[in-house]
Amino acid sequence: MASMAPTDGGQYHWVSEFCSPRHQKFLSYVTGWMSVLAWQAGTASGSFLTGTLIQGLITVRNPDYTAPGWQGTLLVFSMVLVIYFFNVYASELMPLMSNLLMLFHILSWAVILIMLWAMAPHRSAEAVFVTDWKNIGGLPTMGVSVMVGQISAIYGCLSSDACAHMSEEIKDAGRNVPVAMYWGYFSNGIMAAILLVAYLFATPSVEDSLDDASGFPLLYVFKQMTSTAGVNGLTAIIILPVIFSNIMFNASTSRQTWAFARDKGLPFSKWISKIDPKRMIPVNAIILSCVISCLLSLINIGSSTAFNAIISLNTAALMFTYQVSISCVIYRKIWYPETLPARRWDLGRFGLPINIIGVLYCFFAMFWSFWPTELPITAENFNWSVVIFVAIFILSLVMYVLKGREEYEGPVVEVKQS
Repeated sequence: MASMAPTDGGQYHWVSEFCSPRHQKFLSYVTGWMSVLAWQAGTASGSFLTGTLIQGLITVRNPDYTAPGWQGTLLVFSMVLVIYFFNVYASELMPLMSNLLMLFHILSWAVILIMLWAMAPHRSAEAVFVTDWKNIGGLPTMGVSVMVGQISAIYGCLSSDACAHMSEEIKDAGRNVPVAMYWGYFSNGIMAAILLVAYLFATPSVEDSLDDASGFPLLYVFKQMTSTAGVNGLTAIIILPVIFSNIMFNASTSRQTWAFARDKGLPFSKWISKIDPKRMIPVNAIILSCVISCLLSLINIGSSTAFNAIISLNTAALMFTYQVSISCVIYRKIWYPETLPARRWDLGRFGLPINIIGVLYCFFAMFWSFWPTELPITAENFNWSVVIFVAIFILSLVMYVLKGREEYEGPVVEVKQS
């Protein structure tokens, strides 16, 4: 899809492009709202991760520190401020920062992997792969626990299409965007699998790592193999590329939000879609993304599982947009293949089966993303993602009735009219 129709809008644009004319307006509008929700939640999760990870480092140095939620939220605010500064006042440095991010990413991966291999105490291969399976979240069966637990793994793969939402600023996007998505996804998947196995070997006790005062099992593993200074150093080489990644992620999110506003899909679209004449970037969309990140981080004040709620929201909303957009491509491939635009990258004869498998998997992942991570359910550990998801979905329907039917035509219609 990114090769056939490279655009900052992404999924909602592809729905408008490939859906039947009868339904394209409504489905594109709803998909646009859910896509904005998905990317805004993803941006918030990155700031949340870095802010609370800094808070976890404080507990390593000072075990008496209780890590209150409101302080974690303030640290998230500080991360959002960094993101805003770089996206607005250092936007011309984005290409350089992208290259530095790749360099830091590979170097930090290599350093941590070597440390886990060389310095950490190791469990046996039998314990890692065969015997040490524990369901300690209170969920009814091991199978359910595995299904719920996969959401964090899915979250680690979600931003592989971030460059698709920068298509209008990328040279030869019809080729370069899908190539970047393809290689980024598979290379990082291989790196993650290798690191995961090393990490599991270096985790002497799953229960102790989950109960660690820092709130991060990774910091527990670091503490088993090095000093406090070593923990700080290893965590710093994780935080730095994550901050860079957050800056890039916000750039993609703001462009996606700007594109939907440009097509009159959001309230205050005229303000959101405004381009700064001096910097030639959507500053207002960047500001809006930062504000939403701050608002979502407020969940952390009242919930110890705020991060799980945010990544579940990110997963569910994005899976919804994938379901609709891929289904529209399947519809075109089966009934009107001659109407598909030319593309410079495709999956050949394997494309349709992969599309069908992709849609089915998206339903599967979305279903499990709404589950609580532990039982019994309380107000503190409740997965609030389902509440936010349903609220935004209903809001999109209301807005369609009130404004969308009259103002929104869909990007494909707008282009044809132009």
